[in-house]
Amino acid sequence: MKFAIPIVLLVLTAAASPPGDAFSADMATAMKRMHHGMMRPASGDPDRDFAEMMIVHHEGAIDMAKIQLQYGKNEQLRRLAQGIIVEQQQEIATMQRILDEQTGRH
Repeated sequence: MKFAIPIVLLVLTAAASPPGDAFSADMATAMKRMHHGMMRPASGDPDRDFAEMMIVHHEGAIDMAKIQLQYGKNEQLRRLAQGIIVEQQQEIATMQRILDEQTGRH
């Protein structure tokens, strides 16, 4: 039940958007995917749980930054979005490497 409210809000947000508002629809999809990926049972290992949830969170940030680049016009925000993509990809790689080392997957 605790997940129903955020999903309902996403659906209502998308429904309230003007017809043809692809930006809002794409953002709602990215947010839904990110939140769904983060809503998983804990493994009991705080390090693993943190890294796995943050990877999903960072992937969501990358998706949203790409949407900004697709639709946005403000050059400052476009540069920020480009930086987010680079930085978040680097952080994902670092967290994945740590997870691989922790689990013995090299």
